Amino acid sequence: MEIALVLGLLVVAVVLFATEKVPVDVITIGLLLALTSLGILTPAEAFSGYGSDFIIMLASIFVVGAAMQKAGVLDLLGHRLFSLTQKRVRTLPSILMAAVSLTSAFMNNTTVTAMFVAPVVGLARRLRISPSKLLMPVAFASILGGTCTVIGTSTNVAVNAYLAKNGYEPFGMFDFAPIGLVLCLIGVLFLATVGMRLLPDYQEVDMLQDLNQQQYFTEILVKKGSPLVGKKIRQTVISRIGLRVLNIIRGKQNMIAEADSIVQADDVLLVEGSLAELMRVKDANGIDILADAKVTEDLQSDDIQIAEVLVLPTNDFVGQTVKEAEFKRRFGLSVIAINREGQTLSEKIGATEIKPGDRLLLQGLSETIRFRRSFSDFIVLQEHNYEPSPGSRNALLSASFFVGAILVGSLNLIPLSVAFMLAAFLCVVFNCIKPEEAYEKIEWNLLVLIGGMSSFGVALQKTGAADFLADHINDWFGGMGPVAVLAAYVLLTMLLTQPMSNAAAALVVLPVALESAQALDINPISFALGVMLGASVSLITPFEPSCILVFGPGRYKVADFFKVGILVTLLLFVAIMVLVPWFYPF
Repeated sequence: MEIALVLGLLVVAVVLFATEKVPVDVITIGLLLALTSLGILTPAEAFSGYGSDFIIMLASIFVVGAAMQKAGVLDLLGHRLFSLTQKRVRTLPSILMAAVSLTSAFMNNTTVTAMFVAPVVGLARRLRISPSKLLMPVAFASILGGTCTVIGTSTNVAVNAYLAKNGYEPFGMFDFAPIGLVLCLIGVLFLATVGMRLLPDYQEVDMLQDLNQQQYFTEILVKKGSPLVGKKIRQTVISRIGLRVLNIIRGKQNMIAEADSIVQADDVLLVEGSLAELMRVKDANGIDILADAKVTEDLQSDDIQIAEVLVLPTNDFVGQTVKEAEFKRRFGLSVIAINREGQTLSEKIGATEIKPGDRLLLQGLSETIRFRRSFSDFIVLQEHNYEPSPGSRNALLSASFFVGAILVGSLNLIPLSVAFMLAAFLCVVFNCIKPEEAYEKIEWNLLVLIGGMSSFGVALQKTGAADFLADHINDWFGGMGPVAVLAAYVLLTMLLTQPMSNAAAALVVLPVALESAQALDINPISFALGVMLGASVSLITPFEPSCILVFGPGRYKVADFFKVGILVTLLLFVAIMVLVPWFYPF
């Protein structure tokens, strides 16, 4: 009965993960509550996963990475790379993927992808190359780079934590680096040759041009004695009809219009709306409709600018409408349009739900946009008059702390988790990042997921569900040899990463794989490594966070990822089946 309950809960969790209707951390906590309520796990067992030092290490990596990003370390690396590669068009994809893989070996792959998206799009514009030819390889390279070190992905950290907790020898920092490097090399060579022919050649969407075609931008002159004079923008007939007042041009001053801005005589209002709305307002008393406005000129001034930004999966306003997110109040910025899957949305923007991968066209003060960019609230894809900030004290300090943690941890001078905790501590002490910012940059939902699924592994072992599944898999594939059993677990992990996160899929399969290895009397670490790598190389769909980030800017379709990703995944699967038994014999 307990085995049936645990496996039933697993099925329910997989279905909920696949629907994405409920946040992954909520699903995980619900799973733990069900296991404790049914008496399968004690409270101590259910929440033991959160006591791992590897959870602390992962949180520390988020903090140090955020400190480096805030200090401009990643920007400096990115701009240096692009200054070296922009004249090497033929070798550009290979050099780009190699740089991304190397960076991703030591940082969260989503962070690395987010760091490279804007420079890649900018470089593609300058070289007149379609961004779709570069962005998918960047996402894939960031994922593959994580297979080189223990800290390369949250999946590696989670698997290592599970091994240490259950009495197995955990991996060192570079123990499986040779395998990861070969996987990266295979991926880079394929994508730079065959993959380039399979990648789509979509033209980039110009949001401003789309906006000009879809919406009418008009200047309205407010005459002396007009009923609008002395009223707040939100009280005017213009707002009641549904037109959006974006800017107020008063003399030589161009100002962003607020809902409570007071209209004065001789003001010129820059308004946006449909043709029908403009026809309704044209006969209003006390106004003159002037010539059509030019968006790029009238929406900007010396102090005001527009910027195109990318929505990250970690942004807290994902899933909210523009109105619910309160962009104006929280960020001091107005959302003018949203581009999603190649289509620019500009009507009823306030009621439009924001999704990961969306591109937002924002208007605001230049200082506000730069401030938000520096605090990583947004990834700016295009910003007029932006110049990357030079190196600073904080950039040098945060990079030094990060490199130092890798060195002392790899040399076993202090435990790896302590090394990264020390690096995060030093970043806060030396004011590279403020304590409140550090807490904000930690992906708490991922930590909840990893800790909870580790405890679910305890339930699989305690109830005998892991033995039950392992016995069946050994019966089905054991007669063909240990390689066939390993292949079954790697493929199962790859399939589960489609509805579930990579870390969750690995932690579900890992306990069963370890039981199989013990039953077959072969090296369990071989199976653990196969499962871990299998979770990181399934590139069939664009639902991995790194892929979501490039989906919108690249104008990709799901079929594009399947066409390219299925071939890469098959090649990497074969490589894993050859390399793992070679480096970690059965």
